[in-house]
Amino acid sequence: MQVTNRARTVVPRREILRSLVGGSLLMPGLLSELLAESTATPTGKPQDPLAPKQPHFAARAKRVIFVFSNGGVSHMDTYDHKPELFKADGKKTGVGGGLSNQQRKLLKPLWDFKPGGKCGTLVSDLFPYLREQMDDICLIRSLNGNDNEHYNATLGMHTGSFFFSRPSIGSWVSYGLGTVNQNLPSFIALAPQMPYAGTQIFNNDFLPAYHQGVRVIGGAEPIPNLTRRTQQRGLQELELGLADVLNNRHLRDRAEDSNLSARIRSFETAFHMQTDAPEAFDVSQEDDRTLAMYGLKRGQSDGFGWMCLVARRLAEHGVRFIELVDGSSSYNWDQHGNMAEHAVHAKNIDQPLAGLLRDLKDRGMLDDTLVVWTTEFGRTPGVDGDKGRGHHSACFSSWLAGGGAKGGIAYGTTDEIGATVATDGVHVHDFHATILHLLGIDHTKLTYRHAGRDYRLTDIHGHVVHDLLA
Repeated sequence: MQVTNRARTVVPRREILRSLVGGSLLMPGLLSELLAESTATPTGKPQDPLAPKQPHFAARAKRVIFVFSNGGVSHMDTYDHKPELFKADGKKTGVGGGLSNQQRKLLKPLWDFKPGGKCGTLVSDLFPYLREQMDDICLIRSLNGNDNEHYNATLGMHTGSFFFSRPSIGSWVSYGLGTVNQNLPSFIALAPQMPYAGTQIFNNDFLPAYHQGVRVIGGAEPIPNLTRRTQQRGLQELELGLADVLNNRHLRDRAEDSNLSARIRSFETAFHMQTDAPEAFDVSQEDDRTLAMYGLKRGQSDGFGWMCLVARRLAEHGVRFIELVDGSSSYNWDQHGNMAEHAVHAKNIDQPLAGLLRDLKDRGMLDDTLVVWTTEFGRTPGVDGDKGRGHHSACFSSWLAGGGAKGGIAYGTTDEIGATVATDGVHVHDFHATILHLLGIDHTKLTYRHAGRDYRLTDIHGHVVHDLLA
């Protein structure tokens, strides 16, 4: 796979300043001083904080596409087949695992399960397209977290911290590995609506600000104000060149101010995005077969299918971490009243996600692109509300595909009704440690000193689940 990294048109600072002096656009005294500064022998070029970095060891994955389905997807209605739950429909139980102390009626799944792929992994009729991709999917049926509230669980899935703001996983990956394309951000979040926990899902928190994810909404202008405001050759370069001299002079005495560094870096990134970003987001270049694979109509510039196709294009252009947000804080998978509504949300993502996996594989990209699908927690086996299920962090399902994950397996089990982990539990910290491992990162060594201590994505927890690795 070829990663696009277009050559920049570089205008030396001394030429910029001389042209401005010649035009008498600013006070000659100031310009003469800046000109002298720009032509002085450099003592050392500042290191680019987003330059590509070597991983701790050989990586299986070069990039991540992280898909988050907001609201709590029911595991026993999607990926965790529970025949006994079908039989026990309507019976009362006092089993724990989020069911509380009072007796509740058990609720059978509304969808049948069928084997998928050559591996035969059972998947419900909610996901007929993804079911056919199970040979490439590493399914985890024993994931578990620490909290049953949406905000905290979403925070934990993205930052490893369930109760306090911390850097998101995308920011940690950007910090650890940098980016291979300086013309695009290292971390992009395709998020038309905000989920629970809001911007914290792509926030840098105490990491340097240039590791924060750039939010893309979609539509006719996915990134506002990206078009050059003038077509006059060299004018924008001249203006930015002068700003660069002034900004770096201001930064000299404020080297520890990451927000200032990030603002200066953002000017440069925004300028170079004018070259690469329009092409990366232009899905009109795709043929009809590819659009159909994602369930897209020609000319469509929004929706989950569009997000999946753009994710593949951003991966081709060298973006290190791409998150896709499915659902918002007000419209999502949180079905307390009627589990039948899961069908609407499943139909929205099933074909596009399956299309993404097929497309990556056809292009030879799935081997080094790790696709992650997850949610913040699962649902209770018992009824909550009229015909729905409650929040359930004791066990739920997620999956990995490509990037060195072992396809065609289902790892871990839950009890006969899906209330608790029975074997091979995978905590959210283990999930994060394994994702970082596939990127060649030792999760215990990816640290950042803040407020007198070294922090990491997995805090003091987490183990790589080697059985998930190909």
